[in-house]
Amino acid sequence: MPNMALSMNESNDRLPPCQSLSASPSHTPVSAVRWHRRVLALAVPIILANLTQPILGAVDTAVAGHLPDPAYLGAVAAGGLFFNFVFWGFGFLRMGTTGLTAQAFGARNSVALRATLLRASALAIVIGLVVLALSTPLIDTALRLIGGSDALQQYASDYCHARIWAAPLALCNYVILGFLLGCQRVRVALLIQLFINAVNVAAVLLYVYVFDWRIAGIGAATATADACGFVLGAWLLWRKRPRALPPLRWATLVDTSALRRLVALNRDIFVRTLCLLTCFGWFAHAGAAQGDLVLAANALLLNFQTFMAYALDGFAHAAEALVGAAIGARQRDALRQAVRTTMVWGGLGALFFSLVYASGGEWIIGCLTDQHAVRDTAVRFLPWAAALPVISVWGFLFDGMFIGATRTRDLMWAMAISLAMFMLGAMTLPGLFGNDGLWASLLLFMAARGITLARVLPRLGAQLTGPTGAASRQRPCLSRPGSKSGDSSR
Repeated sequence: MPNMALSMNESNDRLPPCQSLSASPSHTPVSAVRWHRRVLALAVPIILANLTQPILGAVDTAVAGHLPDPAYLGAVAAGGLFFNFVFWGFGFLRMGTTGLTAQAFGARNSVALRATLLRASALAIVIGLVVLALSTPLIDTALRLIGGSDALQQYASDYCHARIWAAPLALCNYVILGFLLGCQRVRVALLIQLFINAVNVAAVLLYVYVFDWRIAGIGAATATADACGFVLGAWLLWRKRPRALPPLRWATLVDTSALRRLVALNRDIFVRTLCLLTCFGWFAHAGAAQGDLVLAANALLLNFQTFMAYALDGFAHAAEALVGAAIGARQRDALRQAVRTTMVWGGLGALFFSLVYASGGEWIIGCLTDQHAVRDTAVRFLPWAAALPVISVWGFLFDGMFIGATRTRDLMWAMAISLAMFMLGAMTLPGLFGNDGLWASLLLFMAARGITLARVLPRLGAQLTGPTGAASRQRPCLSRPGSKSGDSSR
């Protein structure tokens, strides 16, 4: 953390003028090493930021678990489920912003960069205000569907209403994160995420144990952290803006074709996310139909996949930034290197997780539960969870590549086809093979994601219609205050 704080004050870590991302024309080993370093430099901070999320959830759970009524713990789980669904559904704000920003970054187009940030921020605010205006019916409906005792329903409602007031700012944080990823400023994104988490922990202790707000204090702490994170992110972007830039015209900001493209991208990603939610929702439903024991074992094993996804998403995000920048700069060599290098590291990471789960999965299960029946059932289906990383990683990586290329229509249709294959398997295989059939259907879904996108992978370079290696503009993106146009601060 001290090194990060220092780097934020150094001129060479300010958001810099865009630089060429092409591989060395000689394709020497040094060039390959530099590409591996570039991928790791982008992926590692994202992985670290992702891995803080389970810790934050554990703090909220621990605080709720020490409140006097056991229903408080269930209320945090129910409220968290509601917000996970809402905010995950609007994850297109982060992904769409990353793709458009990365291409503008690679093209060295500062006007497109600023316009993308402002358009996406405006969309996030509008969506957030709509969610806020509809908060009462949304929360009431969601909690009725989740179920639970009257006390749990009331506590969950208190939690949700205390947290939802920051929805516009939380969605703006998605945009800021996507913008920073697209500009390849991942250390800044990590700093903001760590700051949000630290504020959340401090606020939950203050609100619950000092102010005695109980369950509402846990929700208010998350809202406070989102608000503080937005303030920090907006301040950093403002502080690191270039001083000498032409004014951004209103006509550019509200350009009809650009707005249509933004809406189309977000629509495609939203449909893709709904397909993903449908798959995991049906997986839970089909598991519950086989009894509480199978449901508990499946939920436990899905934690393996969740933890792996937190880590390997770092390479998917790196693919978004590098592929988008290569396409923006119209550099075919850079595009090939970005695809190849992220696939190497993603594949190695997936193999590592599969080996760990296969060799130590039984021990991990024992650490997660002391209920012998659940543990024995989970061990019975452990081979499926161990196979999942090496099968699902390709869908993760291709997702990132197609988002960076803004080929979201391909992404949407690939996910829809994969969902159809999952539903076909999930409606037939469990009746023949029980829970093994359900897990086979999930692996079929993950494999289909990778296969369908691999078939259209050559389309990534479809935008490269101009001269190879030529960027379209030579303006700075974001740099230290006072830097001159064209100066590099790296």
